[in-house]
Amino acid sequence: MNVKRFEAVRGKCGCEQRRTAPRVRLDRDAWGQLVLIGADGQLHTGIEPVRAFPFSDSERWVSLRDGEWQELLLIQDLAALDARSRAVLEDELAQREFVPVIRRIRHISALTEPAEWVVDTDRGMTRFVLDGEDDVHSLRGRRVLIVDANRMRYLIPDARTLDATSRRMLERYI
Repeated sequence: MNVKRFEAVRGKCGCEQRRTAPRVRLDRDAWGQLVLIGADGQLHTGIEPVRAFPFSDSERWVSLRDGEWQELLLIQDLAALDARSRAVLEDELAQREFVPVIRRIRHISALTEPAEWVVDTDRGMTRFVLDGEDDVHSLRGRRVLIVDANRMRYLIPDARTLDATSRRMLERYI
């Protein structure tokens, strides 16, 4: 299992020491909050998961942090978790990482910025303002990340899957 546990050593050097945790579980408590059950059975509540590379490597490198934002666990690969723990973690990450997926670009208001975009997403039609072409980022694998004027993120998983009109409008920015 590729799961590493980080614990602060309280001793002479005050440095951090890495320890491998052979078996950990993730679940929800009675209030629906994420909890980490360590290999030793110790329960950690108020867990906050954070992806290190949410767009380029979303299945690997997830940090689990406590309420004081201290890293308790770094999961190198989600596939290393048992099925229940992985499902709970993926559900928590999906709730925390609200990133609508753009399916179609209906309209871009102007050729200069700021420009209003009207798009269809996996959550319905929406409008947003794009401050500049620097807010459209090409990612690995033909993925495109768009950050609007309010810092809301939108994702196009594969620009090739857009219809011809949407691709033509997007080509100006990538």
